[in-house]
Amino acid sequence: MARRTYSGLPEGDDSRSEKEEHLDRRGFMKYGLTAATGVFAASLGAIGYASILMPGGGGGAGDLAVKYWVPKGQEDSAWYASKHDTPMLVSELENEAASTVTGMAGAQGVWNGLPVNVVYVPDTKHSGTPVKDNKPRFQYLEGSDASGKVIGHGEDVRDDPAAPHDNLAVIFSRCPHLCCIPGWRLVSNDFTNDTWASGGTDSGGCKLFCICHSSRFDPTVVEINRNRTSSGSQVDYIGIRRVGGPAPVGMPFIPFDIESDMIVGRTDHLEWYTFCD
Repeated sequence: MARRTYSGLPEGDDSRSEKEEHLDRRGFMKYGLTAATGVFAASLGAIGYASILMPGGGGGAGDLAVKYWVPKGQEDSAWYASKHDTPMLVSELENEAASTVTGMAGAQGVWNGLPVNVVYVPDTKHSGTPVKDNKPRFQYLEGSDASGKVIGHGEDVRDDPAAPHDNLAVIFSRCPHLCCIPGWRLVSNDFTNDTWASGGTDSGGCKLFCICHSSRFDPTVVEINRNRTSSGSQVDYIGIRRVGGPAPVGMPFIPFDIESDMIVGRTDHLEWYTFCD
């Protein structure tokens, strides 16, 4: 019997691979950028409409490197301001994390036209120690859909290629509420400060925060969740937890590899990212 994957199709199912092959670069751009103009106009906040119009990868069609993207208003304050539109390196995130209380660091990015957040979590440093505030690690917890129905447990996907690894999480950054772009410390408040609390609750800082309508997401929680796709069907995915605000569910991970220190996204689960199409 074929092992089930979290796209709702058995591993090796030809219909899944055929669907993904037809999601070409133009389709990628569509998923990253399309939404009702009225929604964007009502959701600009401090990011600004210009920062939503991201390039399609900043290179050839085969360029899948995750690149830094400095939002409007952050040109002088973001730690990665000088690295705008350059490939994101693991060593740079590690260096920034070393200067924080929690040992966590994050950056806004773009991956082939899609907005992402990349978060460094000192998981290997703390995973073998007792759980304690301000000792962040990836937490594998039970996930529920918008109705509260339990979908599955993060422990079941700990070794899945889509789960975080190498102390990194790459997250598709479109809020399931109204498709705004949550950020890593775009604003300063109790949800974004340099603290961490366990349990996947709204306590502690280091949250991804949507400045449009204040949805909060814990990038250290790994769970199985469920959301609609652009076709109106339901898809199970591996992602982070929504811990507060109007968003109905969390946001999906983007599988990635590390190539010579560079973070390179993979196109394994493109259907996960179509909920804003």
